[in-house]
Amino acid sequence: MHTKAEQQPGVKKVVIAGGGTAGWVAAAALSKRLKGLIEVVLVESEEIGTVGVGESTIPPVQLFHNLLGIDEQEFMRATDATFKLGISFENWGQIGDKYIHPFGTTGKGSFLADFQHYYLHGLRMGITAPLGEYCYELQAAKAHKFAKSDSSAISYAYHLDAGRYARFLRNFSEAQGATRIEGKIAQVQQHVNGDIRALVLQSGEEISGDLFIDCTGFRALLIEQTLHTGFERWDHWLPCNKAVVVQTEPAATLPPYTRAIAHDSGWQWKIPLQHRVGNGLVYAGDYLSDDQARQRLLDGLETPALMQPRMLSYQTGRRKKFWHKNCVALGLSSGFIEPLESTSIYLFMNGVIRLLRMFPFHGCSEVLSDEYNRQSISELELVRDFIILHYHQTQRSDSPFWDYCRTMTIPDSLAQRMALFKDSARAFQSGEELFRLESWVHVMLGQRLLPDNYHQIVASLSETELSRYLHGIRHTINQVVERLPSHRDFIQRYCKADGN
Repeated sequence: MHTKAEQQPGVKKVVIAGGGTAGWVAAAALSKRLKGLIEVVLVESEEIGTVGVGESTIPPVQLFHNLLGIDEQEFMRATDATFKLGISFENWGQIGDKYIHPFGTTGKGSFLADFQHYYLHGLRMGITAPLGEYCYELQAAKAHKFAKSDSSAISYAYHLDAGRYARFLRNFSEAQGATRIEGKIAQVQQHVNGDIRALVLQSGEEISGDLFIDCTGFRALLIEQTLHTGFERWDHWLPCNKAVVVQTEPAATLPPYTRAIAHDSGWQWKIPLQHRVGNGLVYAGDYLSDDQARQRLLDGLETPALMQPRMLSYQTGRRKKFWHKNCVALGLSSGFIEPLESTSIYLFMNGVIRLLRMFPFHGCSEVLSDEYNRQSISELELVRDFIILHYHQTQRSDSPFWDYCRTMTIPDSLAQRMALFKDSARAFQSGEELFRLESWVHVMLGQRLLPDNYHQIVASLSETELSRYLHGIRHTINQVVERLPSHRDFIQRYCKADGN
């Protein structure tokens, strides 16, 4: 227990500017974990829409929900959610190619050599089973199966309705004591030292605070328009800058994975929810017109549209500072990497968890914000490199877009990783990096980056021993997957959405 004498923080009131997923993620975490220590106020306007298309997630979302004590079944029913075991990448290496980047582990390596070395040695010995056959989650995904049980742990994330998710988190936050104020921000007032003092609404109401969180999306009303932190652009590495989105009626199948289908100027997503399918076409405006993109999306729909297509524009890159003075940017206001690997909601969540760990109870300090910025920048740049990999490691030469991506200069950090894998099949996960070794291996091999060599310790196994070892892994996975119920059946029993 904290005594009152200990509870004299410099930050007693946190004001969140903007709602949407990012705003309510921040409100939920702060109101739950710092309950009784701070006051949380969120300002948003019903008149200002949110992007609301971040509907595919990655497994760390579960950790965030556990931190807040969110009941999974309640959350999934409220958000029309389904389970997700990975992403199916189609037409990325070459037209006609298809691979799945799965969650979970793949095979079983040794202390000296990761599994890809055994796999590559098997290929040389004539054992031609695809890499995906050594991953439980991938095989379950291909079979459209899913189950949770103590006997067969499975690594998964969710597909969800972003609008419903924001409402779910709003209800959660308000139950924890967070206050929502309706209104448009007309002015941002600052102290003499440049710190933000208050938000002034169009009604004239002033919302003062000690720490401000900017969740105003691409407008970045506080962190950029007010504090002028600057922006580092990444569009020379990630040239897609637009998307057109539409929701459609549910499909006949309910795959537990997202589809990412490359086209000649970008890619298209398909995200299956319980009541509908989320569809979006990501493209580079320099290579495809808005009208062409809209028509291409509509032509590729598998079920009837439930709405008119909506156009979005974005800029890839990051703020030069995520935390400046007494303002922390979360969500799209801090920067944006396109949704190819479903990282947006994770980055919102990890940003607020990082803030909880470094919370400025005794007032904002430069040394604290510097460390927050260092960690945030490192995390985002590692994610950026992984996304660039998908575009650069291609053999497609069917369009000017892919010619550019295939031949562009890439960050040194990514070039070194790719060269290391090409040279000796070595991949790694650095520090607190999000994407695991297996993620890098699946994408690099899936897009035809084939190593010249591998660790020769695997050659100590005879051909018979290696065959038995690899066959045993595949056989065990197949046995478990065979017993799983279908994804649709499990959803119906476990978390059938309201009104379904």
